[in-house]
Amino acid sequence: MIDFSKIPSPCYVMEEELFRRNLQLIRSVKDRAGVNIILAFKAFALWKSFPIVREYIGQSTASSVAEARLAFEEMGSPAHTYAPSYTDEEFPVLLKYSSHITFNSLSQLERFYPQVKSSDKPVKCGLRINPEFSVVETDLYNPSAPGSRLGITADKLSDKLPEGITGLHIHNLCENNSYALEETLKVVEIKFGHLFPQIEWLNLGGGHLMTHKDYNIEHLIGLLKDLKSRYPHLEIILEPGSAFAWQTGPLVSTVTDIVENHGVKTAMLNVSFACHMPDCLEMPYKPVIRGAYQEAVTGKPTYRMGGNSCLSGDFMGDWSFDEPLKVGDRIVFEDMIHYTIVKTTMFNGVSHPSIGLWTKNNEFVLYRRFGYEDYKNRMC
Repeated sequence: MIDFSKIPSPCYVMEEELFRRNLQLIRSVKDRAGVNIILAFKAFALWKSFPIVREYIGQSTASSVAEARLAFEEMGSPAHTYAPSYTDEEFPVLLKYSSHITFNSLSQLERFYPQVKSSDKPVKCGLRINPEFSVVETDLYNPSAPGSRLGITADKLSDKLPEGITGLHIHNLCENNSYALEETLKVVEIKFGHLFPQIEWLNLGGGHLMTHKDYNIEHLIGLLKDLKSRYPHLEIILEPGSAFAWQTGPLVSTVTDIVENHGVKTAMLNVSFACHMPDCLEMPYKPVIRGAYQEAVTGKPTYRMGGNSCLSGDFMGDWSFDEPLKVGDRIVFEDMIHYTIVKTTMFNGVSHPSIGLWTKNNEFVLYRRFGYEDYKNRMC
């Protein structure tokens, strides 16, 4: 249990015990199903925690030069790289840091495969395919929405894969369960299964939220074993992101003021939804506050939470509490490690939360404190 008196505010705090619990489960799925599971940096990239990660999982996936270099230098292994498009300047660098490179289009393959072919470094090449099917309901997070720019549809591929292609990559899930994967695989096999004899590896992408308390692990393992029994020559790869850091720690904030307008009370905070919890506004979803009622309760002190940027819409609500809030009270937003830290901004120059680890020995380790120079160095 975190001792919040030892935590600066604002601060993202990852709990090592919870993190290790997720890693143990993921490693168990990997071993029992006989598949390869790698970490998606787009959801979690706290490199100071990679020594812990490497005890369980040794590889990662990247979608940029920066992520690929981080994989190579801090995870200690080349990346499985995919990006919607590559540039002439980036591609030679990606070759240096990658073991796999997946192309989003046939035109990108045609443009850059000659560099792979002439390279002294062996790199496996794949194509991202789009099954035109997804259970994801929010278009912002749906890679298979109509007109999507991501992946190659079946009608664009012939019965013979292009030279150099050894794998296919699918990604059409977002924090989904194993039954969504099952439905996806049915469609993928119908549309692309005839190509499987030509490949060596099949990457099932991310969105496999296997560390969620309601996720059916046994169903997932059975599904993957069944897939491998039908295609025993294939290496099956999964690259979850959220699952690694799911429910592993909060964002700690502090009430700085209480304002009221036409009967609406807002607790002003030293954090911002827009800058520090962007998915709350984008998806949107309402985060859990520790010790609060998630919906307004008649007769109890009730507040919006107001962010500290100048964006008018930088607020969410309502939450109720047993006692009135006051300046200096801590507001603890649950589950703020995955996809939150990697998406923060320094809009308005608002103070960026510190980042730290609450260790299994009940000690706080400060990973990083941000200041003026971090903001200034992003500007010109």
